[in-house]
Amino acid sequence: MKPHSVLLAILCTLCLLATSSSAQATKQPDRQVAVTIDDLPAGMSDRLPAADITAMTAKLLGTLRDQKIPAVGFVNERKLYKLGEVDERIKALQMWLDYGFDLGNHTFSHPSLNQVGLKAWEDDVIQGESVIKLLLAQRNKKLRYFRHPFLDTGRDLQTRRQAEAFLVERGYRIAPVTLDGWDWMYAGVYEDAKKRGDTALQQDLVKSYLSYHDAVCAYTEKLAVQTIGYEPKQILLLHASQLEADHIGELMDMLRKRGYRFITLEEALGDQAYSLPDMYVGEEGTGWLDHWAITIGKPPQGAPVFPQWVIDRSKVLQLPQATVPVTPPAQ
Repeated sequence: MKPHSVLLAILCTLCLLATSSSAQATKQPDRQVAVTIDDLPAGMSDRLPAADITAMTAKLLGTLRDQKIPAVGFVNERKLYKLGEVDERIKALQMWLDYGFDLGNHTFSHPSLNQVGLKAWEDDVIQGESVIKLLLAQRNKKLRYFRHPFLDTGRDLQTRRQAEAFLVERGYRIAPVTLDGWDWMYAGVYEDAKKRGDTALQQDLVKSYLSYHDAVCAYTEKLAVQTIGYEPKQILLLHASQLEADHIGELMDMLRKRGYRFITLEEALGDQAYSLPDMYVGEEGTGWLDHWAITIGKPPQGAPVFPQWVIDRSKVLQLPQATVPVTPPAQ
């Protein structure tokens, strides 16, 4: 082949590669997400009577069922044991299975592995199985999934590996998290606003809740590509609350606009990302994309900042005889 012909062939090849790369860059990723909901039967179970928990659960599950969105609910069985309400609270868990969803273990009393030590934590995991196993067995199902409270997986690698081995021995798969919009922080403030009939504050909270989740998605999608080279099948963390019961449909619409389709937790865990090396340990629990980034020596930066005014209101509500002003401060 003549020299000029060789040069022409190389140029043509480079043009084809550039065109292919451009097409790949503009192609919408096949975004998939599994929905998981913690702290069943309700995150605010100490404040809500059983009748309210039942109504909240029916509304939340009705939206998910109508929109054909799979979900797994993670249970803290301690929340079932309120005098005079045990049966009705258990029925709220039964509703999850009646509606076609699945249940997982979130420990009995929500202890942090980083705080209570391995043996006490293992005992709490086992104590958290009794009711869920019974409910699942009645439907010929097995208890398969476990979610770490606070996402705390251990202060040191030995503790983490021992805890993981314990869970595997009991037949669990750990449910990681890659998308976390701190809905629990919004939930308490929203519940208080709803109780007081403060519709303006409720609207501000919902607007911020949706906006912050959108920002978390954008950040996470970018971080995933930077860390592992692609966007994995995501796992979204939410919490059982009146906020989610009232507005989870809007959150699902936001995810659809970002190109997500909804899959089961089992399908999400089939992604190769969840088999990546993970050496993360620390005092604070965090999402698995952070785990992978830190493992390869690239601590993530630039995460969206959670609205301070919501944090401030949440702190006020935790004070004795707290009172909250009606008008929210400017963001």
